[in-house]
Amino acid sequence: MDYGKFKYESALKARESRKNQAQTVIKEIKLRPKIDPHDYGTKKGHVERFLKQGDKVKVTIMFRGREQSRPELGFRLLQRLAGDVEELGFVEAQPKQDGRNMIMVIGPHRRKSETKAERAEPHESTAAPAERPVRVRRAPAPSAAEREAAEGATSEAQAGA
Repeated sequence: MDYGKFKYESALKARESRKNQAQTVIKEIKLRPKIDPHDYGTKKGHVERFLKQGDKVKVTIMFRGREQSRPELGFRLLQRLAGDVEELGFVEAQPKQDGRNMIMVIGPHRRKSETKAERAEPHESTAAPAERPVRVRRAPAPSAAEREAAEGATSEAQAGA
């Protein structure tokens, strides 16, 4: 067998196997223990979006100053976040303290390739094209000469009757 042909076929096989692999991307969200409810909702929305796209999410809580003496606040916040997004993902790595930070990893229930395949196939509700309204055009207004001719024709018809 020709060595060049062998190398070409092995490169084709490698390319095919790479095509079917899903790239795992880890997105990161950083929080603080004393987060405002609205800010928490915004961050939770980002986590949900990442999980729907099929990406893993690394949630980091940063402790500063006296906050370091209360790691249970961060732990409770991470547990709350995990409970809020449990229908989209699961806790892959339990919260653990790492110096000034507490880290937890949440993985999606679905694989990224399944999510892409679902986006590619059209949904039944969006498959039918929306009907476009039909525009009706009016005839242009008659010019002055046309109006006079029309008036003359009606007056002649009335006189003849």
